[in-house]
Amino acid sequence: MILKMENVIKRFNDNLALDYLSLEVEKGEVIGLLGPNGAGKTTCIKSIIGLLPIDEGEISVFDLKQDGKNKKIRSQIGFVTQEITIYDDMTARENLAFFGSLYGLKKQELENRINEVSKIIGLEERINDRPSQFSGGMKRRLNIGCSILHRPKLLIMDEPTVGIDPQSRNYILDFVKKTASEGTTVIYTSHYIEEVEAIASRVYIMDQGHVIASGTLQELIGRITGDSHILVDVAIASEVQKEELLAMPDIKEVIIKENQYHIIVPGGVSIIDKIVAVLAPLRIVNVNSKQPNLEDVFLTLTGKQLRDGVE
Repeated sequence: MILKMENVIKRFNDNLALDYLSLEVEKGEVIGLLGPNGAGKTTCIKSIIGLLPIDEGEISVFDLKQDGKNKKIRSQIGFVTQEITIYDDMTARENLAFFGSLYGLKKQELENRINEVSKIIGLEERINDRPSQFSGGMKRRLNIGCSILHRPKLLIMDEPTVGIDPQSRNYILDFVKKTASEGTTVIYTSHYIEEVEAIASRVYIMDQGHVIASGTLQELIGRITGDSHILVDVAIASEVQKEELLAMPDIKEVIIKENQYHIIVPGGVSIIDKIVAVLAPLRIVNVNSKQPNLEDVFLTLTGKQLRDGVE
C-alpha cells in the first residue's frame, strides 16, 4: 500500500473542504482523480504531500504517518504542479540541477540523472537552452523532469497538460504509462476525461469533499450501463426546454453542453419522439445515441461538466 487516507476532514473556516475522505492507492497504479471545481482535489493532494495539516482522520504514505514533518515521505514524492515552476533565466540543465540538488542528489549521481531525465522528457538536444525559448509543451516536459530526478515512488501530477499541443499531451500520457509500468505509482488529476480514460488503472470521483465513486473504468461504466444516452444538437440551447425535459418522468438527467442536450433515460424506454417534440422549437440539427463512457459516469453522478464545474 503506497497511500491510505481514512476519514480525513479538512476545514477552512466554515468551509468543509474534505468531508470524511477515504481512499487507497497501491504500488504501480495510475489513479485518476476527477472532480468538478471545488470538489477538494487540490486540498486532497496537498494533504497527501504534507503541505496542509488535516483536522481529523489519518493519512499514511509508504506505511508512514503523514504529519507534514516526515522528510522521508517528502523525499519519495514527486509533485508536478499545475503552474509551471521552472526558472526562465536558467537553462534546462541548470533547472534540473537545481531541483535535483533540493532532493539531495550530488555531483556524479546528479549529472547522470540529468542526462537520463533529459532523454526521458525528450529535451536532450535542448538541454543547454533556456525555457524562455521553449514551447508550452516543452516547458511542461521540463517541469515533469524536475519532479522525477530523485526517482520518486509516488508521482502526483496536477493538471500536467493544461494549455499544450496534442503532440506534447500524447508524449506526457505515454510517459505516465511507461513510468507506472516500471513501478512508480501515479496520481493524476485532469479536466480532460479522455486522458484519464487512456491511462488510469482506477478512478476516484470526488464531489463536495468526499469520494462519491471509485473503481476501474469498466466498473464505473457498469454502474450506468442500464441507461441510454441521447445527444441532441440544436441551433441555440435553452434552459426552458431543459426544465421541460426534466419534468418528464422517464428522463433521469439533462445536461446542456454548448448547444447540445445530453439526455439520460432508463434503458429500454422509447422516448425519442417526446424529446424531439420538446426540442423542435430550437431547430434540431442532429440526434444521436452513444455507449456510456467515463464522462457519462461523471455527469450522472455529479450533474456537472468537468471542465468548468457548473451544472
